[in-house]
Amino acid sequence: MACGTTRPGQASLPTANFTNSFWHSDPSTILLGHRTTASLPTEADVVIIGSGISGSSAAHFLRQDDRGKDLSIVMLEAREACWGATGRNGGHCAPGAYFIPSDVREFELQNFKTLEALVAKHSIPCDWRSLSVVHTFLSKSMFDLAVQMYEENSKTDPGVVKQAKIITKDSVSPSLKDLRTPSAVGAIVQTPAASLWPYKFVAWILENLLQLNDTPKSPFNLQTNTPVTHLQKTEGGPWIVHTSRGMIAAKQVLLTTNAYTSHLLPEFSDLIVPVRGEMSSLLPPKDMSPGTNNPPLVKTYCFLGNGDQNINQDDYLVQRSFSGNGGGELMFGGGRSYASGAGLGVSDDSEIDPPAAIYLRQELSKVLDLKNDGQELKASYEWSGIMGYSRDEKPWVGEVSEDLGLGGGEGLWICAGFTGHGMPNTCLSAKAAAGMMMGTPMKDVFLPAAYALTKERVERARKFDEVHIADANGFR
Repeated sequence: MACGTTRPGQASLPTANFTNSFWHSDPSTILLGHRTTASLPTEADVVIIGSGISGSSAAHFLRQDDRGKDLSIVMLEAREACWGATGRNGGHCAPGAYFIPSDVREFELQNFKTLEALVAKHSIPCDWRSLSVVHTFLSKSMFDLAVQMYEENSKTDPGVVKQAKIITKDSVSPSLKDLRTPSAVGAIVQTPAASLWPYKFVAWILENLLQLNDTPKSPFNLQTNTPVTHLQKTEGGPWIVHTSRGMIAAKQVLLTTNAYTSHLLPEFSDLIVPVRGEMSSLLPPKDMSPGTNNPPLVKTYCFLGNGDQNINQDDYLVQRSFSGNGGGELMFGGGRSYASGAGLGVSDDSEIDPPAAIYLRQELSKVLDLKNDGQELKASYEWSGIMGYSRDEKPWVGEVSEDLGLGGGEGLWICAGFTGHGMPNTCLSAKAAAGMMMGTPMKDVFLPAAYALTKERVERARKFDEVHIADANGFR
């Protein structure tokens, strides 16, 4: 049985109250308060816990698989649909290139292409824009390390050179000034990247799943505002999922709970740690608009080494498109080193960290040339969100089998622990999880070996520094 035994560092349930995210300012009328059936079903073939991009992608791919198209799937969400990390992130999808192993680089690239193709095929109205991302370095030591990783990885992986380009103070076309980062010590420009409205992307997937219901049995059943309190494994039988509204028996359960995983599996408390991040929607300078001397940004950004922040505490930026008399918001997140305890161990997104919020309003005009004399920007929204930091920095994907000693058993699966880098990883990680749930061996799914949940990996990860120590040191 996996139940609610409290352990040090264990996550809470998602809080009933929450800060208001910009991405929730235009919620789906179909999904808000949605319960496909008035009462909770008593049984299902599959229960998915969580309705963000991981959970929705898993449900999507189960439906696309001939082995899963007729399964009864119940999705349980503690709050409104997509009200957790996916609905609170930076609206940024930026696959890694020069700083990760080649198999991970290829996986993230294919994840990006899968999202891009899905948006294009179905004309998903989520403001998707394919761009490049500028990794802007304010610290010489961090830039030197990045260049070193680029040079080492490019020797064995030609994809690095195809996706990334080093920009120094001597570079032209583009120069650091062209990139609007004249104060940087250097930059690395990566392609591809994208900005998007993440909530609307997930909302389309969930609405589409609901529209595909063509039988009275409702094979896809979404139950919002239904927190799962604990899991129970019966002897030789199904899992019993306990919720605030009753119990449901399921042959298979998939946890797409990310930061909140340890609430249901306390043994994960040291492997996936909740970390609160800060986000803001900043109003652009009044003279910034298309066709002026202060045009909108044409790239997305990641800022490293600003102020007191180490390499684990980057800032990230996308700009929304201008439309009519509005738009153009600068979606800026980060400033984690200025938050209390750097947000580590916090699973409560009902409040912001004021010092981090101030940092975001004040610093963007200093690290990026917005042609506003470095003035503080005004925020239309400020909110927090909870990320799930993995002890070895990699997602955990696979069956939580009993031999792992993590409180699981046959039929319990996980896809979680994305360490603030979910958008380039979640979709295909969820596809891999769905494939394994349908019987595909782990060796035959498309997934980096480092992401696979194995006993050896658990033992190896626990030899690393704990997340709060590694985060403070700057490396894991």
